[in-house]
Amino acid sequence: MKIVSKLLAVLAVVACTVAAGCENVIEVAVPEGDATEVLRAAIDEAAAFDGRPVTIRLEAGDYHISRTRAARHVYYVSNTASAQENPDPTKHIGIWLKGLRNVVIDGNGARFVTHGEMTPIVIDSCTNVTLKNFSLAAADPSVPEFKVVAVDSISMTAEITAPSRFEIADGRFYFVGEDWRFPDERYPRLAQVFYPEENVTLRCDSPIEDYSEAYTVGDNLVRFVYNSVPDVRTGEIYQFRHGIRSEVCGFINRSRDVRIENAEFNFLGNFGLVGQFSENITYDNIRCRPDAGTERTNAGFADFVQMSSCKGRVRIINSYFEGAHDDPVNIHGTHLVAVASDAPDRLTVRYMHAQTYGFLPFAAGDSVEIVNRHTLNALSSASVKNVRQLNEYDYELTLDRVVFPLPDGMIIDDLAVENISWTPEVEISNNYFARIPTRGILITTRGKSIIKDNVFFRMPMSAILVSDDARGWYESGPVCDLTICGNTFFECGSPVIAVWPEVERFDTPVHRNITIEDNRFILGEGSVAVSVRESDSIIIRHNLFEIGNSDNAVSADSLVEVRNTSGFIMSDNHVEKRVGS
Repeated sequence: MKIVSKLLAVLAVVACTVAAGCENVIEVAVPEGDATEVLRAAIDEAAAFDGRPVTIRLEAGDYHISRTRAARHVYYVSNTASAQENPDPTKHIGIWLKGLRNVVIDGNGARFVTHGEMTPIVIDSCTNVTLKNFSLAAADPSVPEFKVVAVDSISMTAEITAPSRFEIADGRFYFVGEDWRFPDERYPRLAQVFYPEENVTLRCDSPIEDYSEAYTVGDNLVRFVYNSVPDVRTGEIYQFRHGIRSEVCGFINRSRDVRIENAEFNFLGNFGLVGQFSENITYDNIRCRPDAGTERTNAGFADFVQMSSCKGRVRIINSYFEGAHDDPVNIHGTHLVAVASDAPDRLTVRYMHAQTYGFLPFAAGDSVEIVNRHTLNALSSASVKNVRQLNEYDYELTLDRVVFPLPDGMIIDDLAVENISWTPEVEISNNYFARIPTRGILITTRGKSIIKDNVFFRMPMSAILVSDDARGWYESGPVCDLTICGNTFFECGSPVIAVWPEVERFDTPVHRNITIEDNRFILGEGSVAVSVRESDSIIIRHNLFEIGNSDNAVSADSLVEVRNTSGFIMSDNHVEKRVGS
């Protein structure tokens, strides 16, 4: 009875008819204590409008959401954790939107604060949903940090970065959060080092693996004693995580017309914002970065944005990405590998990468392409008549045409299958990428795509990777129409742009129709600007390549590598010495 009274006290529903020119609004005030149930009640109220447009408008303030009071639902999410790493795929969900239509959640400056490892947001089987004007932070971010403040011949002293907490038991040091601690012997342990002067993070060995003793020497100060002190320096900042993607920050599943706009993500725990088998997703003015009001340098446990087997248009615009532990943006499909056939028009296919499984990869009416795994060239296409799930990894497809017999010399496990009905058009424009240990953007989609007017700052790997593989991560597929224009690449890894389909042997081109124009490449010593392999119809023109001082003349051609590529055109590119280099 007290819970009901409390909910009524913080929920005021103002409903006006559309005919009267008013919007339907659910006003939510900031509750005392945990807000998980209050937010759930507001969502239930919105569901009662049964598709009539409604806005949930929050009062500005902090809304604490917790793993212990979260909704619990099983979701299998692409690129997360294997069954061995995470036997129970149940997600602990703070804001669960299921089967809603025409709903806006207007945070109005609200800040959601998570407690414990959890999935703050799920949008499942929804249409026309917008989340806007909010921020997300963690009371106990599962990527804790410390700063090295002193090093001597036998020890390192580190200052623990708030809000991370710690404990020391029998000389052993642990970061602690709600229902978790690090290190945990059950899980792998990963680390990353941040160099403040360069605004760069790199993956590294952990400096707290081989100490002999730890003890406090002051408020938030811990001294680690070693037989052999690791190679650390004062001022360096170390970030730690256990590496198991058991939850995600946000999950957009089987939904259409979803927008997330004007949102600040100060911590994306366990994994990032994942779109899976969804249509028309827009991220506009999202800022994935540490809270400027803190000393934290990390904002993400892994990727920031992952789009797996989506369609329609994916737009990532006017946004800011700084401080992840993996790629800021990855857009791809999934290759499933053929494992059996008991009829000429039937094929059993399997999820092969352990971290992607369990969700239905095809539906009746979907178009598929059957690919040679070794060359990544299409052998044939078909329409799916029926899908039968055999287990969490294997699916039997009945197709509308005969697939077998195979060409001479091929066996069944030479084949991979991609669902080409779920491949989006993509726009990634006017964004900033920095403090990333890997690449900036991975893109493998056949839809018309553009990457324009972005800034990539010191990616240690390629700023843009156009991949496609059926033997590693199994991330499909070919790129057929991509423009990369108007971007600035500042001292990124070599090659800065890599068009590298992962073929075992070359037959015919995999990627085609890629234009790279009007970009500025500020190159590091010895860097290659563009490398293209196994592709066709590639245009590189009107780009500026800025290089360091060199006694030798450097041509634009020498900054581009090409292999097994036809229809290649380079024109009107310019090389300049860097000012002040």
